[in-house]
Amino acid sequence: MRIGILGTGTLAATLGQAWSRAGHQVVVGGRSLAKAQALADRLGHGVRAAAPREAVAGRDAVLLAVAWAGVEDVLRESGACDGALEATPLIDPTNAVEHGVGVLLTDAGDSAAKRIGRLAPGAHVVKAFHLFPAEQWSTPAAGGAASPSADSPGADSPVTVAVCGDDPAAVQLVGRLVRDVGAVPAVFGTLDRVRQLEEVAGFVIGLAFAGTDPNSAIPRVGGAR
Repeated sequence: MRIGILGTGTLAATLGQAWSRAGHQVVVGGRSLAKAQALADRLGHGVRAAAPREAVAGRDAVLLAVAWAGVEDVLRESGACDGALEATPLIDPTNAVEHGVGVLLTDAGDSAAKRIGRLAPGAHVVKAFHLFPAEQWSTPAAGGAASPSADSPGADSPVTVAVCGDDPAAVQLVGRLVRDVGAVPAVFGTLDRVRQLEEVAGFVIGLAFAGTDPNSAIPRVGGAR
């Protein structure tokens, strides 16, 4: 697939590396072309650098790998606000939460994913990759994908990436990309349920910063391994 990545941080690097190793054509778009080029050079595997607008043009999927504070600016620079991502799967791994606290910054009844959808009219927003730290996807595995880190839950088996989206084809495509990094997709529902996923991220972040292992606060359901 032809994948555009908006952002040059750790998540852009780890997923970009995993997807390029899996054989996808990856273009990194950054507000700083120099940073995008440096990341592309580091990743290799044919990864290219481009300005945000070029990075999203004609892509089969786009990853929005920027901090919440920079979402609106990068979407405007990419042309997404003017419809450049119409009918394009737009993967949203953002966490719109107060740093170190985990309280959601979106209004009650709203969500980061739906806010992104309003900023990128026509795009098929799919929430995914927002619960695990970016480093989760940095370990090469057989076949060129990535495997769970040793200190992550379920390190002896693939982790699950919860996914929400309204467009079935976009959700299916993102599921393929989830598998390409060594994980298993689990469709949670449409974007009407996405705030629940975002609240879970706030819960995990809040506990972690308070010094509590979030895994200890989640019951092991009977039959789960």
